[in-house]
Amino acid sequence: MAIYLPSTAEEEQLALDELTPREIVAELDKHVIGQKDAKRAVAIALRNRMRRQKLTPELAEDIIPKNIIMIGPTGVGKTEIARRLAKLANSPFLKVEASKFTEVGYVGRDVESMVRDLVEIAIDNVREEKLEDVADKAELNAEERLLDILLPPTPAPRPAEHGSTGGVVIDSTTALAESSSRTREKLRQQLREGKLDERQVEIDVRERNFPSFEIMTNQGVEEMDINIKDMLPNIFGARTKKRKMKVNEAFEYLIQEEEQRLIDMDQVTRMAIERVENAGIVFLDEIDKIAGREGGHGPDVSREGVQRDILPIVEGTTVNTRYGMVRTDHILFIAAGAFHVSKPSDLIPELQGRFPIRVELQSLTMEDFVRILTEPKSSLVKQYTALLETEGVKLEFTKEALEEVARFAFRVNENTENIGARRLHTIMERVLDELSFDAPEKKGEHMKVDADYVRKMLTDIVKDQDLSRYIL
Repeated sequence: MAIYLPSTAEEEQLALDELTPREIVAELDKHVIGQKDAKRAVAIALRNRMRRQKLTPELAEDIIPKNIIMIGPTGVGKTEIARRLAKLANSPFLKVEASKFTEVGYVGRDVESMVRDLVEIAIDNVREEKLEDVADKAELNAEERLLDILLPPTPAPRPAEHGSTGGVVIDSTTALAESSSRTREKLRQQLREGKLDERQVEIDVRERNFPSFEIMTNQGVEEMDINIKDMLPNIFGARTKKRKMKVNEAFEYLIQEEEQRLIDMDQVTRMAIERVENAGIVFLDEIDKIAGREGGHGPDVSREGVQRDILPIVEGTTVNTRYGMVRTDHILFIAAGAFHVSKPSDLIPELQGRFPIRVELQSLTMEDFVRILTEPKSSLVKQYTALLETEGVKLEFTKEALEEVARFAFRVNENTENIGARRLHTIMERVLDELSFDAPEKKGEHMKVDADYVRKMLTDIVKDQDLSRYIL
């Protein structure tokens, strides 16, 4: 299962209402090579989502997302297109394999768990955004708490007794307060400069060793959406204990505590559920593995049952989660499968009707492999070059070397199993095996990888069919 990671500031900037389908495709082109048809389909789906938000609520309610089936072999970019689309739109994204689900009544995952998982992802995303908003205030609050521990506040003086000289007491109190304030500011400066990091302090920390147990029901553990961690402190009280730690560790702990205090989790939950209902994207992989209509016997008896369980989720239903009820009417579902053995028409008719857009992704050519190595924002060549730069080694690939890597990857895909662009990772690791191992001893050197070096590292393995099946 893969989860959506928060998008970069640059990508969030681009995810505006005025992003046209052509611009969406251009953004996807920065990360995924080829597959124009699939990119057009998801760009239109995203644009339609933006268009829907501008309609009246009555009309918007009736406009359902046009779900997509991507048909193509593994490693050609199906998942990456969906993941990048979610990052571009800042949408909660979940990738899940359809083959992991079983029909209700069988042991396995319940299809409603995909919606619950999507809500959890959205909660995490919104919480991260809120954390960024309160980070500065949390740090200031934590700093004040830490200074109180390092320099406890001066107790207020008792009122002067009748007949005593109150003026002397007031003067000395004022002087003491000013002295304490100066000391506190000196400590603050030292704390910010890191001079107190190694000093030991004692702080109250919450105990986290909750008793662990499982509750089994006939519907499986997933249905028991009771948050034990939230429940137990209310039963037994939030217990704390004194713990000694270094100042820098205590500061980090106090910042986390302050962040949790400043965040309104009710608001986070409301925003997350709204985001799931209106912008959620579920990538349903291996849909071809559950395609088929059986006669009700054999090892695959639950395949049609799984389709029938998925159907209401895709059609639009309400799923009960521990954060409340979540409607799935406007979640975008992108299904994908190789469909080598089965075909989309093997799905039950009702489910086929819920995926009106079909796009076929093409197998990657050798030219595509060369482009994949160099063109994307975080291409393999850029990744390996940056990794070795951390060792002080400058790595350079010649054009011929990259063509040779692409040729070997293409040949191994043809002769063994076609795993698409994923083969490039294996080939590149093999090519750079020695360079990566020796890099720490070659600081300051300039290393050039040419076609001869690639052949030297790969030819023997590729020639030996049995060996290449295991290693490449």
